[in-house]
Amino acid sequence: MISLDNISKSFGTSNAVSNVSFSVPDGAFLVLLGPSGCGKSTMLRMLAGLDQPTSGKMLFGDTLVADGDTGNSLPPAERNAGLVFQSYALWPHMTVAGNIEWPLKIAKLAGEQRRTRVLEAMEMLGIEKLANRYPGEISGGQQQRVALARMIAPRPKIMLFDEPLSNLDATLRVEMRFELLKVHAATGATAVYVTHDQVEAMTMATHVAVMNHGRIEQFDAPERLLAEPASAFVAGFVGTPPANLIPIDDGKWFGTLPDPLLRSYSGHAMVRAEQIELADELGPRTFEAVLAEVVPMAGRFLITGIVNSHRITAISDRLSRQSGKLYFRLPTAPAAIFDTQGTRIS
Repeated sequence: MISLDNISKSFGTSNAVSNVSFSVPDGAFLVLLGPSGCGKSTMLRMLAGLDQPTSGKMLFGDTLVADGDTGNSLPPAERNAGLVFQSYALWPHMTVAGNIEWPLKIAKLAGEQRRTRVLEAMEMLGIEKLANRYPGEISGGQQQRVALARMIAPRPKIMLFDEPLSNLDATLRVEMRFELLKVHAATGATAVYVTHDQVEAMTMATHVAVMNHGRIEQFDAPERLLAEPASAFVAGFVGTPPANLIPIDDGKWFGTLPDPLLRSYSGHAMVRAEQIELADELGPRTFEAVLAEVVPMAGRFLITGIVNSHRITAISDRLSRQSGKLYFRLPTAPAAIFDTQGTRIS
């Protein structure tokens, strides 16, 4: 449904997006995942037609919606795509029903058809009782539902979400993730969702594009990102907790603990938190760390220590506090090895 071919976007001499290519099928839920400034919101704006690519082609189905090489681009209103902003962007002087009806008026739908669409959208989001209230009279979670209803009322083939849950508290975010997935399943539309929250990506996506410095580090299914990260960036960004990246220098952990299995590698070894054990004292493959934090999670503990300015996290069934000191035991072999450029080599 969505195909990108070497899409790039520059602002002056700065490259926000560089040579991005991917495609997703009809009905997919694509998440653009990455830290602030990685280019994911610029990608979404180009999909919506609010920004034009500097080069490359973008297709929705068989329709060429943007060609950066020729400058041709379909206007946003002709792309059959709906957009939910991070700030909701509701009209404060319009009621809930009025906000939802507004894009249908712009599309010149007949009055009865508009009323039917508005009621369907409100029922889908469970906000029928809010129809005559104004945005300032309802909560943030309710405003988010109104923004979603306004987006789905025109029945777009593509739904675009720009970090729509970032303004909500943790409990509401979990609830709204469920609501978004219900809407996606009910409409059958193709979704593109921007977030820096990898939990949202892992729980909602069928496809994930992990972005960094305007490029795609890895495009894959969520489970593949966790099982087989293609780069050190992906390994250290995705997961709860993400994998530990331990520096290795000429076959030595932290440059000091020799390991024949690492041979003469230099770069980073990926060690998952569940691979690291707590030890009572120094021994083979064991190193000392300064306790940084302990986080209870699902009946276990995420225990983080600092070693040579590096944060190392282990998962343990027991809590160990030894006057601020910890002893971590490394596995016999890392899960992966990345070179000094962050590329996976083993």
